[in-house]
Amino acid sequence: MNLQDNIIGFHHYSLKAVNFEETVGFYETLGFKVQHSWSLPDFELEKCVMMHHAKINSFVEICDKNASMPSQGRKRKANEEFIENSILHICFVVKDAEKARIEALKNGATDLSEGVFEIDLINGHKSVNVRNSLVYSPNGEVIEFLESVSFD
Repeated sequence: MNLQDNIIGFHHYSLKAVNFEETVGFYETLGFKVQHSWSLPDFELEKCVMMHHAKINSFVEICDKNASMPSQGRKRKANEEFIENSILHICFVVKDAEKARIEALKNGATDLSEGVFEIDLINGHKSVNVRNSLVYSPNGEVIEFLESVSFD
């Protein structure tokens, strides 16, 4: 069996939370609910939760800031707002990108797009109109709210 045939779905993305309770709370405002919590002393992990969003059948794993687990990039330095690594953003499909942005801002996010972007992505043969907005979550990850679009 090759790797492509072995993959049957996408399960979750994992975050290291600067403020665990605040990060869990923010994802709750997006519709995620805690399904399971645990600790792993071997990885210096005091608190970790797996949260599920039933409507979109997606998961996010949130770990405390002291977790010593394999990750991309480097650890955030004291008083450093945001750092870059290979994960650029997390994207949610929404009905209305502006309403999603405004609600996220009300729940602790920081504005990144200052409104909705409307962009035509052209590949030489086809143009795809994209409407989206972007915020930083209270934890610092970039979240994109993308209005439903087909790239077919």
